[in-house]
Amino acid sequence: MISLSDIQAAQERLSGLIIRTPLVFSQTLSRMYGVRVFLKLENLQTTGSFKLRGSLNKIKLLPNASRTTGVVAASAGNHAQGVAYAASLAGIPATVVMPQWASLSKQLATEGYGGLVLRHGQDLTEALAKAQELADTGLTFIHPYDDPQIIAGQGTLGLEIMADLPEVETILIPVGGGGLAAGVALALKSIKPSVRIIGVQARLTPSAQAARETGRPVPVPSSATLADGINVTCLGQQTFPILQEYLDDLVLVSESEIADAVLLLLEKKKILCEGAGAVPAAALTQVLKDRNLGRRLVLLISGGNIDIPLLERVVQRGLINSHRLLTVRVILPDSPGSLGRLTTLLGQAGANILHLDHDRLGLDLPLKDTRVYLALETKGPQHCQEIRETLADAGYLVDNRV
Repeated sequence: MISLSDIQAAQERLSGLIIRTPLVFSQTLSRMYGVRVFLKLENLQTTGSFKLRGSLNKIKLLPNASRTTGVVAASAGNHAQGVAYAASLAGIPATVVMPQWASLSKQLATEGYGGLVLRHGQDLTEALAKAQELADTGLTFIHPYDDPQIIAGQGTLGLEIMADLPEVETILIPVGGGGLAAGVALALKSIKPSVRIIGVQARLTPSAQAARETGRPVPVPSSATLADGINVTCLGQQTFPILQEYLDDLVLVSESEIADAVLLLLEKKKILCEGAGAVPAAALTQVLKDRNLGRRLVLLISGGNIDIPLLERVVQRGLINSHRLLTVRVILPDSPGSLGRLTTLLGQAGANILHLDHDRLGLDLPLKDTRVYLALETKGPQHCQEIRETLADAGYLVDNRV
């Protein structure tokens, strides 16, 4: 098992090569949840995530023979970019195996950092197996999380948090394979044992929960999740004992909660993060909202690499979940002025029409009627209800879809 001195040595090794990311206070989240909330913005790190820390620490320690033959890694995207960038700094060839579903933007970014991308497998476990096959040909395998030098590199985040906020009482950390959570938990607990470390995982891939329940890492089914960066089906053999010793609690969050958290951080704090980076905020706003988390809380925003098309869908889904986007179908007479009267009524009700579509050809419609599909921007659940009541009072036949 690694020690605090290993993490401190990694911090010295990485000095000047990585960004010392900011720890910022959130007035909005603090006011909403009654605790002083700070955000560790590792989404601002070079390559867009914390993964560079571990990759660079590992590659800096490689023997000369490995530097000649090159390295190979497996990753859903962030570790891929970290390895590619770190290898390019060292002048080492890098091959990265990514699952078939890996984000397009992460694939392109990895190639942009000089890495050779191979797409293989339906989950990270299959991608890892392929990478280990390639390692048998002479390449040096860089594990995404289950490696002492990787864990030590990720743990440098904990040293930065403790230096910037020694009064920290609780920290919420994403958990995938466990490298980040293990390194940060070990660093923080070694310096301040009273700090509470709460891991957060996507409910669709609860590998850490399964490991805690069985007492050993066990595989769980792979499921597509918005938090693709922590979509790991089995906790690491080396990360597990560290988490067993230092993790105080583990909570799970749903896909809708993750989407809401991405939107919350983007709208309230102007912070762009990926699904995995948003899971601490998702936990704070839902499963932990009534928990006593102390007076000073840190959310570790682990990464910001999200596909723009996916971000658009996430924002739409978040608006629907928060009832700030209302979709309705209204039946009205197919006659001059009918649509104008409807839109005027919606304007008077304070609804902003984002999209409108006419359907005159529905076989279930009387010939004298038309169906109008509307997407409306609203102020929230109460406003949605007021809009429905306004339409009903005016005699419109409405099929609500929220």
